[in-house]
Amino acid sequence: MRIGVDLGGTKIEALALGDDNRELGRRRTPTPRTYEATIAAVVDLVEGLEAELGQRGSVGVGHPGSLSPTTGLIRNANSTALNDHALDVDLGRALGRELRLANDANCFAMSEASDGAAAGLPSVFGVIIGTGVGGGLVIDGRLLVGANAVSGEWGHSPLPRPRDDERPGPRCHCGRRGCVESFLSGQGLVEDHVWAHGGQQMPDARAIVEAAAAGDPACAATIERYAERLARALAVVINLVDPHAIVLGGGLSNCAALYERVPELWTEHVFSDRVVTKLLRPKFGDSSGVRGAAWLWRP
Repeated sequence: MRIGVDLGGTKIEALALGDDNRELGRRRTPTPRTYEATIAAVVDLVEGLEAELGQRGSVGVGHPGSLSPTTGLIRNANSTALNDHALDVDLGRALGRELRLANDANCFAMSEASDGAAAGLPSVFGVIIGTGVGGGLVIDGRLLVGANAVSGEWGHSPLPRPRDDERPGPRCHCGRRGCVESFLSGQGLVEDHVWAHGGQQMPDARAIVEAAAAGDPACAATIERYAERLARALAVVINLVDPHAIVLGGGLSNCAALYERVPELWTEHVFSDRVVTKLLRPKFGDSSGVRGAAWLWRP
């Protein structure tokens, strides 16, 4: 049995998979505010699943940020309670076993490459477009972590080929301006809509997506700008990595228009006479991250 844990900012979810990849059980709990309480919550979820199912499992954990190869501590996590802690050591000690940890976007990519939308393809880039923007790269079924443990962090690269009205770009939470994330996150979409349409307020990105689908011209224009920027950003990924498929995840992956428009728009930015990379919807949706954490222990 393989147990995956998705350590999110608002909830922690644990999922048990059998050797046949069938779901055996699932539990979730709100994410505590402190580091110590977070460790205890993960232990309760894992041990609760094991007691329910009557067997002990391997444990993989998907988390925000990454473990620094230099310090061994979590860095860059938007769940700030995790930062500057040795999560692998502390959680492994609390559970009494070896763990495997990976960035949550990497877990999403692993899930969709293993038995999800891109199963069987040699190279897969998994994209998160939601509260933040991240990614993960799977080659021949294995995650590529990289020398600095930042493989796939395309969200903190500059938006490619910026227009004059896109410079210097919005301020990103990382402290820089003009990052892909500052344009393509859910909040970035809302701020762009307000800027472009005279302060017309929308409650969130989902409302803009739904209004665009219903024919609202201002929201449709916002989604078109978003699709064009996403196309530019993903074209750089294709030029560098040339994946067989890109799978979208996160809340904005539910925007149906992106799957048609982005491949139409990225063609002029990709250094090839033809672009055969597939842009795919996720098979497992919000469950992909926790499944990918379980997949860190391959059968």
